[in-house]
Parts: sequence; C-alpha cells; structure tokens
Amino acid sequence: MDGSAIPTSDFKMVKSRGILVPRDPAVMTAKLRRKLRMDAYEAKEAQAAMRCVSAGDTVIELGGGIGFISTLIAKKRDVAAVHSFEANPHLAPFHAQMHAANGVTTVTTHNAILAARKGKPQPFYVREDFLASSLEEEVNGMPVKSVEEVEVLGLNAVFNELKPDILICDIEGAEADLLPNLKYDRLRGAIIELHPQWIGPRGVRRVFDAMHANGLTYYPQWSDQKVVCFRKDWATK
Repeated sequence: MDGSAIPTSDFKMVKSRGILVPRDPAVMTAKLRRKLRMDAYEAKEAQAAMRCVSAGDTVIELGGGIGFISTLIAKKRDVAAVHSFEANPHLAPFHAQMHAANGVTTVTTHNAILAARKGKPQPFYVREDFLASSLEEEVNGMPVKSVEEVEVLGLNAVFNELKPDILICDIEGAEADLLPNLKYDRLRGAIIELHPQWIGPRGVRRVFDAMHANGLTYYPQWSDQKVVCFRKDWATK
C-alpha cells in the first residue's frame, strides 16, 4: 500500500453503520459527510455485503473507493482477508486511516488495476474531486491535478493467487469489459454494481453471462436495482 497515513487523531470522525470515517478534508466533502451520517453512502452495496459475506471468507473488492465497504466487512464479519484494489494512489493513505480508526487488520489495499492480463502501467488522472479521478484523461472538462502510473495486474492470476470466496465490484462501467475475462469457479458469491447508463443492455448481459459462466446465478433477494448479487448455492444462507 502506497502513501503514509496521517494519524487519525488529527481528524474528527463521522460515524456510519458503526464505522468511523476520518473527516480528512482531502477526501471528505459536505455531500459525502451527509450521506455517511444518514447511512446512505454505498447503502445498497453495504446491505448486500452484510448478507453475502461470512466468517472466514476471503474477499476481493474491485474499486475500493474511500475504503468504507472493505472496513465494514472486516469489522462486522470475522473474515480471513479483504483485498481491496483501488486505482487512485491518493486514497491509499485514507484507507490506512480508516483501518486504524476501526481497529481493522485484515484488509490489504492494492494500488493496482486488474485487466485481462498483466500489462504496462497505465496513467491515472487525479482530480480535486476524487470521485472524478479516473483512467480517462477528459472528464467533463475537469482539470487534472496529477497523473500517476498505476500497476496493471492479470485478473485470473490475482484470483488464483488470492483464492477469494466473494467478489465485490464497483468499477464505474469497466465491469462489462473486465468480468467476461474471469475464469475462476471457486466464488461462492458476487456483488456487482452495474452502470447501465454507460455499459447499456449489451454490457449488462455480458456481466450476467460472465457470472453464470463462473458458476454463479442471479439472486434477486439480495439484489437492489443496480446492485446485483449472484450466488453459487441458493440452498445455503
């Protein structure tokens, strides 16, 4: 994990779903603070994760964001490990703050992008609004603060090495291109946030087909609109 965490004692905290989130001005906006206080931040994803993840699981999270979901899973479920992959290197210190504030020790943040195969580092465009930072050079004319080189790892190599039980994926529309490359039949469940406004109906079908090809079936009871869940065995909890 890159970067040095600022001591959590330097910041006040916002509490959401029992998780302490540092009010680091580099990350925390008024809108984000309001959502956290209302337990509305990543609400559908959080609810699905609490249903899907069990004690002893190893979880891979694609798109770590501010580290809220990985911290929630590690604190609320006695997991073996959570591996959170986040492309924005400037969020790694905030992840460390989150983990320290909540006494979490089972999360590893990887500043890397997963692709069909390992490749050359890719430029990542960091903006003042971290939510607008992306692999895209142009985003609604918003100025770029810095350009970082991010490691590109092979999707299946990572899965075969880490051997996850659960996949959580929120990668802002890249799900339709990435997930069809997955060849791994040991997942018990998956939570995917779809972005149909970007990937369209064909992209949605590709995600569903990819999960089905890896032995998982859509599970409507744990799904909520664009956050869709897949399970291997419906007969178990």
